Formats: sequence, C-alpha cells, structure tokens
Amino acid sequence: MRSRSASHRAAGRRGRAVTSASRFRLADLASEAMAGLLQRPGRSALTVLGTIAGIGGFVAIVALSQTAAGQIGKDFNVQDATQVTVNDTGARGGSAHPTMDFPMDADALADRIRGVVAAGVWWQVQAGGLQVSALPPSAGGTKIGLPVTAASPGALVASGAQLSAGVLFNQFHEATAQNVAVLGKSAAAQLGISSLVNEPAVFIGGQPFTVVGILSGDPRLPQLNLGVTVPESTALKLWGLPPSYVPAQMLIHTRLGAAQVVAEQAAVALRPDDPKLLTATAPVNQAQLKKSVTASLNTVFLALAGVALIIGAVGIANTTLVAVLERSGEIGLRRALGARPRHIAIQFLAESTALGLFGGLVGACIGVLVAIAVTIAEHWTALLDDRIVLAAPLAGAVIGLLAGLYPALRASAIEPADALRR
Repeated sequence: MRSRSASHRAAGRRGRAVTSASRFRLADLASEAMAGLLQRPGRSALTVLGTIAGIGGFVAIVALSQTAAGQIGKDFNVQDATQVTVNDTGARGGSAHPTMDFPMDADALADRIRGVVAAGVWWQVQAGGLQVSALPPSAGGTKIGLPVTAASPGALVASGAQLSAGVLFNQFHEATAQNVAVLGKSAAAQLGISSLVNEPAVFIGGQPFTVVGILSGDPRLPQLNLGVTVPESTALKLWGLPPSYVPAQMLIHTRLGAAQVVAEQAAVALRPDDPKLLTATAPVNQAQLKKSVTASLNTVFLALAGVALIIGAVGIANTTLVAVLERSGEIGLRRALGARPRHIAIQFLAESTALGLFGGLVGACIGVLVAIAVTIAEHWTALLDDRIVLAAPLAGAVIGLLAGLYPALRASAIEPADALRR
C-alpha cells in the first residue's frame, strides 16, 4: 500500500510537472503563426487580397475625396464665388407684355457698388425666330437658326469673354446703337467666317451687322459661344423689349468675398424707387458647399470601401476556419502533448491578425499610390491626412483579429481524442 501511494504521488508530481511546463512564449507564437501561414502561401495570398482591396480602397477614397473637395473649393472661388445674378422679377408678375425693369444706366449704377469688378445686362432675343446668314437675302445666303443675345458692353466684360480675333463692342457702340456683332466660335464656323481682315458682315433677320470680334470662349455665359451677340441698345431699337417669358438679367462679377454684400445691395442700387422689381442671387456659402460635397463623396465611397472590408474579413474567417478543420490532427497532437485550449486559440488568432496586418500595410501603400497617380493625372494638389495612412495597418489587424475569433474558438474546443481519431 505504501509503495502504491508513493507511485501515485510520483505520477501526480510528473503530471504537475508536465502541466506547469505547458507554456506558449511570444517567440513560439510568432514562429508557429508564420509556419501556419507559409504552409499554404497561395491560399494566404488570396485571402489577404480582400483586406488589401478594402484598406487600399479606404485610403485612396479618403485621399481623393479630400483632394476633390479642395479642388472644388478652388474652382468655386475662381468662378461662382465671384458671380451675382440679378433677375427681372417684375417681368414675371403675370403681365404678358414685354418689359424692362433695368434702368438704361444699369451698368454704371452697378459699378458704383463696392466690390463690383464689372456688370452688365443681357437677354436672349425672341423676335419671331431670327435667322442669321453671311450673305444678304437678295444674294440667296443660307439662313441658320443661331441664338441671338442682346448684351451691354459691361455684360461681356463681366462674363470673362475671350477673343480669338477682333474686339468686343464698347460703350460708343452701345450709346449710338451701332449694328455691330460679336460671333461665338461655333457660330463663326457655321457662317464660314474665320478672319476679320475684310470686315465681314452677317445678316440677322435681314439686318446687316458688322462683325467686330470672334469669341474663343466665355466661362460665365457659355451660350455666347454658340450664337451672335449684339449691343443692348441695338436690340431694343430693332426688336423691342425682351419678352416676359425670357426677361433680362444682369451679370455681376465681384471681387472674392464680396458676392454676398453685392447681392444684398444690388436691387436697391439699381431701382431705389422699387427694389422689389429685381432679385439678386448670390452663390451658396463656400464652406457649406465644400462640406456638403465632401460628405456626399465620403458617404458613397466609404460605403464601397466598407463592402470591400467585409469581403476581406469574411475571406479571412473562411480560410482560418478551413485551416482549423484541415489541421485538426495537428491540434489534437498539440493538445495531447500539453497545449491548453487558449494556446490553440491564440495561435489561430495570431495567424488571422497577421493576415489582416499584412493586408493593411500593402493596402495602405497601394491606396496612397493610387491617390497620387490620380492627382498627378488631373494636375491637382494631393491632400491626405497622415493619420489615415498610419491607422490603416492597425485597422487591417483589427479586422483580421475579429475575423479569426470564431475559428479560434472552434479550434480551442477540439478534444484531443476526437482529433486524433480523424
């Protein structure tokens, strides 16, 4: 009895010695995790592609949305932030008769407002469908249905009209109601006029007009590029007031930051007797526009990146679970040699986290390269928060860790006897 008790005590000591020796050092964990991943490198590479796509898409989308928002703000400053439109609301009061509520000296009155660079009145002439030709009607010239615009000299200056030939009509032409015209680039091509050396003329509704200039572009009134523009006073003399369904408008070019103030003062400055006849419209606030555009871009694109991240997480979870099933014999052998359930779980968690971390690193690099390539191609200034790039690998590791939780718990629950019988 005494010897049997001694043998039981010795066996107990040996059991305790084996149990106390079951440890999993950090170096062992790293080596085992790398060995598990490198056993099937092809599968590991395909698994990590989802995380690379998700993290890379996330970084590229954030960078491009920030860059696009900055570019939109820049373009907004150059064009819309310096533009005010004044509408003739009196012409829309229900009357069917043509009317003009802008005073004759509207350009000069608007120029007196502080912050105004140039201003002018314009409207589309609607006189029974005017036809334009390069030859007089008696010569059988081909008539073309081109849009005819009446504009004051200030309107052409305010619109930023750019010339390829000739000059813009001026205040002398306006004051004396001269029959002169400026052709848009497209209209000049259709009429066969490419040079002003011989002082060509065009015929609008049978009336001759000397062509003094040809436009190459107009950023604020692009419709001028397609037709013929004549002085406001000439249009009033020949075709009368603008119709109520296409009333006159005033275009005001302001200094940067003055658009809101100019819009508030324009109606009173032009019609102090009845400001309600005119309504000025200023551009929306730049900060609100940029915030709205950025939010819209981020919402759409981050949703796409989120889908890619979910796909990557599902891929890691699926691969880790398959690895658990394939390596059940290895898991059973480790358990039989003294590995505890938490050691098995930690090993598989380490493998999935390593996949996510590697995918995050590669994805962040690809995302930055894509963003830089796009900005270079579009001649933009790249904007990217460095915290996003630094956090991307960590996000990949977290995704891998979460994706490996269920497979790791599944592996830790495998009993040694069941695993060795498979």
